[in-house]
Amino acid sequence: MGRAPRRRLYFWLMGSCIALILLAWNVVRFWSIPAAVIMSIVAAVIPPVAAIAGNWGAMRDSEPPTVHDWHERPDPDR
Repeated sequence: MGRAPRRRLYFWLMGSCIALILLAWNVVRFWSIPAAVIMSIVAAVIPPVAAIAGNWGAMRDSEPPTVHDWHERPDPDR
């Protein structure tokens, strides 16, 4: 997965986290406090998942070239 899709996934997950918290304590709590608490628990799990998803494959993308493939990269001066 490239950088842009990982970034979009991270922002969607974090946006849903914020939306869950806001909805839980500004709207849902008037009807059901247990539902608001469950929504908050789900929202608390999202940030670590978003961090893992946002960094998935990032190290692979930033690996330095090995000794064996340095000659296969195009020369930037040409």
